[in-house]
Amino acid sequence: MTPPLHCPPTENGDVPRSKFSRRTLFIALAIIVSAVVMISCATVNRTVMAPPSIPGAEFAGSESCAQCHSEIAGGFHTATHARLKAPGHNAANVGCESCHGPASLHNQSGGARNTIINPRKSPETCFQCHLEIASRFQLASHHPVLEGKISCGDCHNPHKGQAIPGGGTALSTEQDTCGKCHVAQRGPFVFEHEAVREGCTTCHQPHGSVNARMLVERNAILCLKCHFQEQRVGGRIYIGGQDHSGRLNRGTCWSAGCHEAVHGSHIGSSLRF
Repeated sequence: MTPPLHCPPTENGDVPRSKFSRRTLFIALAIIVSAVVMISCATVNRTVMAPPSIPGAEFAGSESCAQCHSEIAGGFHTATHARLKAPGHNAANVGCESCHGPASLHNQSGGARNTIINPRKSPETCFQCHLEIASRFQLASHHPVLEGKISCGDCHNPHKGQAIPGGGTALSTEQDTCGKCHVAQRGPFVFEHEAVREGCTTCHQPHGSVNARMLVERNAILCLKCHFQEQRVGGRIYIGGQDHSGRLNRGTCWSAGCHEAVHGSHIGSSLRF
């Protein structure tokens, strides 16, 4: 029988530690944990949300929806929301029903409206996924979605193309979407505000803001984000070559008889009426 091995003492009488010290063991465990986390994340590449439910209804699959809604189904493969489709037999290829709920009762009733969920009338359906957007509608200044005056579908197309207008390679712009309601602010103008050309969200938070008119910043701070070419000479503040020392403390740049035509003007480049 082989006798047990013993580490000989060092010159100072101490017995050397084992080759696998606590530090080495900790590093090994950290590597194993990291590997497990990476493998777990690699197997789930999207957020999983439970589709809405309708009492007594079962999922019938998107193909059943296409029998009546052929035009919508034909372009749905291009939609941002097409990513919500859950493949596999257990999911019944849930696509349309991810937002509208199980469609069996709707099919059996011949399309009765009270047998399916209509997100246009129930924004809570959209809020199940868009939690951050839902919180913005609770702010003081917001589009009247919760009040039922407009719906998410008035600005976003969930069935075809980019859900966010003007996103990606879309030819449409934010002005096309916002201009449907805000006609006066759309123009065209002889002297256009460059910020409008960049997009309405340059100045406005479309879902809701703590600032009036859904502005992303308040008062002159909003304008100074772009018009920061100020010069200070002898205690005076010059913007655009003009003395603004006594103007900045009046409130906003678009009040007090200054740049009221903030979206654009037909009179002058100073954006006045």
